[in-house]
Amino acid sequence: MLKTEKKQAVLGYIFLIPSLVMFTVFMFYPMFYTLYLSFFKWNMIKPVKEFVGLANYVSVLSDPNTWKIFGNTLLYIVILLVFNFIVPYVLSFILSNIVKKGHGFYKSAFFLPSVISLVVGSMLYVWILNPISGPVAIIAKHFGITMPFWSKTQGWVIAVLCIITTWKSFGYNFIIILAGVSGVSQEVIEAARLDNIPMWKIFKDIVLPMSSATGIYVFITTIVQGMQYVFTPIKVITQGGPNYASSNMIYMSYHEAFTLYSTGTSSAVSVMTMALFIILLILEFKFVEKGVYYEN
Repeated sequence: MLKTEKKQAVLGYIFLIPSLVMFTVFMFYPMFYTLYLSFFKWNMIKPVKEFVGLANYVSVLSDPNTWKIFGNTLLYIVILLVFNFIVPYVLSFILSNIVKKGHGFYKSAFFLPSVISLVVGSMLYVWILNPISGPVAIIAKHFGITMPFWSKTQGWVIAVLCIITTWKSFGYNFIIILAGVSGVSQEVIEAARLDNIPMWKIFKDIVLPMSSATGIYVFITTIVQGMQYVFTPIKVITQGGPNYASSNMIYMSYHEAFTLYSTGTSSAVSVMTMALFIILLILEFKFVEKGVYYEN
């Protein structure tokens, strides 16, 4: 019996080898190499790297634009949590417990943009939201409203880029959350209705806690989207402008490496971004995960 268990354990480790190789080549090696490069000054061309210690980190942290970009990053996360987490949750509850018809249509309609390239979506929104000749501007003119030049206006630019990113990722989040909300026992909800409990309380006190296992997954992926997905519309439309008003830490890392050829600074920004991810995950596990309901 002991021999059989040992063989099974060895076999299990053998099956893990392909995954470990992939993780090592595409995750662990780049991660540690990025950390290594953050201590050097290098432009990807010179054959020799100049060791500068923590100078790259000092340079990044002493740059006032860094704090502006850091604030933009947090703002992207907050806005996308509203659009891609809270709104899909409320909509899923409405479709599961109030609207009884047309579920297939709503699922298809909301999910369709998820299969379209974000680059294509970005260019499409540039045309739709063109402040002079776009369809939205033409309709707004009939009501005496002038569209702002959002791509050149601080505040507006982040809001619009979040809308574009939401258009791409909303459908996937909606389908996942709808599955979690639909899995909540209808008997419990019907019992609450018979007791004349308001729908908003049913949502807050029954549906949210009982679907929280799905919700926490979407919550985490939405934070990741707030850091990564928005890179594409930034790159395609604004290139971080105006005056870094639309940049985030992911785009800053790309800009430092492939526009300014400052690999060390880019690596330092990447390490700091990873640290931000880790902090957010620690906070999530400490304050959110312990309240998650896992059935059975």
